[in-house]
Amino acid sequence: MVGRRRSHSKVTDQAPSHPELLPLVAVAARVADHGALRPWRLIELRGDARRGLGKAMVEAAGVTGADADRLAAKPLRAELLIAVVASRRDSDTVAVWEQDAVAAGVAHMLSLLLAAQGWGVMWRSGPLVRTQPVHDAHGLAVSEELLGWLYVGGVPTDAKPGVRQAIDPADFLTAL
Repeated sequence: MVGRRRSHSKVTDQAPSHPELLPLVAVAARVADHGALRPWRLIELRGDARRGLGKAMVEAAGVTGADADRLAAKPLRAELLIAVVASRRDSDTVAVWEQDAVAAGVAHMLSLLLAAQGWGVMWRSGPLVRTQPVHDAHGLAVSEELLGWLYVGGVPTDAKPGVRQAIDPADFLTAL
């Protein structure tokens, strides 16, 4: 299953419910987490919350007219967006980058779990992720950084298999 994982840039308007997400989040929380700090959190955006994000993106980009309309519509590409937040903790032993890696690990694990359940998922980010209006739209604390969103929905019946060029694993796994 993992070897066939692909991103789905287009999804249908079906999405897992909050109760369906809870056990997946519980499993995703099993990623390696030095110090067991749990330096992450996830935020569900559905319905009008997605429109609010679109408005914040428009404000952050400073665009108007048709450009603003296109940008405001981006969060509407999926019925469910899951914001991935690095929620950094004070620690003398666990560096900030390591805490961010845990948050990214949770997001990736969750995307694999959602795909295994038959959902289409795509992790999206971009230049507006770390802007103040987008930060504020998510109600993030000063110690938190948005890493992006998992766009989640049904897999379209006409979805084509993902194509990813195979790698030679020996090029990426070396010995010291």
